[in-house]
Amino acid sequence: MIHPHNHTDSLILNAGEGRTYHCGGMTAVFKADENETNEKYSISEWWLEPKADGPGPHLHEENDEVFYVLEGTVSILIGQEWAQAEKGAFVRIPARTLHDFKNETEAKAGMLNFFIPGGFERNMPAVVRWFAENP
Repeated sequence: MIHPHNHTDSLILNAGEGRTYHCGGMTAVFKADENETNEKYSISEWWLEPKADGPGPHLHEENDEVFYVLEGTVSILIGQEWAQAEKGAFVRIPARTLHDFKNETEAKAGMLNFFIPGGFERNMPAVVRWFAENP
């Protein structure tokens, strides 16, 4: 496990490094969050196993989210419509917009996520617990 750094520290993480959270068919790897960014943003990777559901439809009252597809194809719900986001796709979801994501393909898929402002990582222990209790 990578320990938090101070926001004045430079930070280099190799592939697979970060604070890892297993959430059913999803794995989140936090690269930088409020400690490293002075609460300005959080950056994480979200990896979805083949045919894996995502977090479920939700919205964030105060936070914008940006996703960049690193691998595979991710189905993304924005408002009431699903879109297919392939490797290299960029998606911006403004605060108070209903959204979700999942992997409907037979291949692993992954996205880089920017959560602005930061702090989402505070929710991760509860998210992991929920997925463990609701397989």
